[in-house]
Amino acid sequence: MLTAARKQLAPTRRSLVSHLSTRSLILRAQVRPTRHVQAAAGCAGKRTFVATAGRRNDPSIEATRHPSEEDEPAEEPSSIGAHEQKHEHAVISAFDLFSIGVGPSSSHTVGPMRAGKIFIGDLEALGLLEKVQTVKITLYGSLAATGKGHHTPQAILLGLEGSDPETIDTGTIPSRYASILENKTLVLGGRHRIVYDMDKDMVWRWDQVLKTHPNGMRFSVFGEDGDLLATNEYFSVGGGFVVNEKTKVDENLFYKGVDKSVVHGARLHQTHSSEGAPGEAAQAPDPTQPPYPFSSGDSLLALARKHNMTIAQMVYDNEIHFGYSHEEVHEKLMRIWSVMDDCIRTGVSSAEEKLPGRIGLRRRAPMLYRRLMRGFYPGLASASLPAIDAGANTTRAGQIGAPESFAVKSSSEDAENGNGNGMGSGFRPGHRVSASRPTRVVGVLDHPVTPMPPRKTMIPAMDFLSCYAIAVNEVNASGGRIVTSPTNGAAGVIPAVLKYIVEFVSDDPEKSVVTFLLTAAAVGMLFKRGSTISAAEGGCQAEVGVACSMASAGFAACMGASPETILQAAEIGIEHNLGLTCDPIDGLVQVPCIVRNSLGAVKAITAAQLAMASQNVYSVTLDEAIEAMRLTAADMSVKYKETSLSGLARTVKIPLTVPAC
Repeated sequence: MLTAARKQLAPTRRSLVSHLSTRSLILRAQVRPTRHVQAAAGCAGKRTFVATAGRRNDPSIEATRHPSEEDEPAEEPSSIGAHEQKHEHAVISAFDLFSIGVGPSSSHTVGPMRAGKIFIGDLEALGLLEKVQTVKITLYGSLAATGKGHHTPQAILLGLEGSDPETIDTGTIPSRYASILENKTLVLGGRHRIVYDMDKDMVWRWDQVLKTHPNGMRFSVFGEDGDLLATNEYFSVGGGFVVNEKTKVDENLFYKGVDKSVVHGARLHQTHSSEGAPGEAAQAPDPTQPPYPFSSGDSLLALARKHNMTIAQMVYDNEIHFGYSHEEVHEKLMRIWSVMDDCIRTGVSSAEEKLPGRIGLRRRAPMLYRRLMRGFYPGLASASLPAIDAGANTTRAGQIGAPESFAVKSSSEDAENGNGNGMGSGFRPGHRVSASRPTRVVGVLDHPVTPMPPRKTMIPAMDFLSCYAIAVNEVNASGGRIVTSPTNGAAGVIPAVLKYIVEFVSDDPEKSVVTFLLTAAAVGMLFKRGSTISAAEGGCQAEVGVACSMASAGFAACMGASPETILQAAEIGIEHNLGLTCDPIDGLVQVPCIVRNSLGAVKAITAAQLAMASQNVYSVTLDEAIEAMRLTAADMSVKYKETSLSGLARTVKIPLTVPAC
């Protein structure tokens, strides 16, 4: 909330770990409204953004030390209670839950970039932009602890320059950021140039936390004479959602073209028109409410039974109520899938050997994909590709050579040890593969059972899922274009499962995409309301765990499962991710994040298959699992909540050699 300068800029002097150990997950992800809605709400004096005039004396810009592994959190009883009012429903737009942005983090990259753009928009609306001479940025809590590895500075500065995560050219981000640092200038809103010194104008307060959320940031701008012109605090609450403290608005519609007058109050008030009390007539439907509001898995299931609709159909109708046409809903869903698919393609075809960062992690997706394509003729399944000319690019009689981009590099182990069942470059139909293999042990083989030579394992479903998920997260780790689903750290799970459905399961890919995304979105809404999708609040169970649950539900829906079975698949998906920690090495979204997405995708399909085979016999409901996740998040030490203070982040030393795993 924007307030007077001295009141807002006074730091709270509370340590990161002690504050986070006692705070409750009471956050309701409310997002700034569009400016025209604010203007309609009242005069400038009633705006939450307040222009102020005070001397430039900001105590929040003093230096602070960086977090170290010796810091121990103070474990105190949690005060977590009812984090949501029971009358509030969970319905938001699926297009806010699945938003297009940039990597590597939704909470540390996408959210801060949006916050910077919103702040500049307010300055322009108040006529203050041209008066700004200096901007001060203060990062708090988890946002400060791992912000450098998550590209938070780049995101904020480019947001202040007017860039949006959905449309920014990801290839220009490194050069633009380098130019800001080198020239020490910042172009606010893309047109007002000011002096900016990173060392002086950005402060990292990892040991302090603002009340609303661990991922807090404060922007302050000063005039020519040093007077404070305006200040505001923003909170990146996960999934790219941005919260302005104490702003009571409809949820998560601030950056979408939705007529908010149509959906006014939809987030803040649960409608009861669909269910009447015993002996009473049902109330007339409230036109301001979505047609199918749900606050829990049980209420979602009750709506499906009452109206004889699938979960995807109800979410679809809610989107129509939000102001989208049928064509727009379909176009937006296809756009989301297109970006997901492009991300997978970019990941498997990357020519770069390593990911950025001190870890020096090698990319795996291109190698995994080449191995999966061994033995296939690329392009023959696509009618749009030209036919191969007779005799063109042939290697041996009867063999058609693959394009160089699909060439398979045989490993030295294959060449030396004859591994691969003879399917290497020397294989020919009718050719007898030599049975001789070099001895793999040293010494006399006098025991009764000789060692078994290692063999290549091939489980196609798991291999493709792993390849797809790793490809997405390698693109994310390098700062590429990504779909937040529901976060960037877990962005590989849902695209991997959906890609597998489209390529290997579905007879109607477009229908499967729509069904999958809308069903998964409904489950994501339940987690967002009932617990959290922020690793800074709940660890990795809030990211990969939630993504696994959403993907499980989507897969079950595409397989024709009933709503009850779909929710059971979602429950299994999260139940076996409870307690998953977020301890990224060196603050980078690489280890263990990338491979963890691969496991999450495989686990999602396994969970759906178990649910479909259970014949609706189960012991735990989705609502109970979500509540268990919330309690687990409350009890979890802050060291495992995206702060890189313990776990792998502490045991793996940088720059020592780190295995690519």
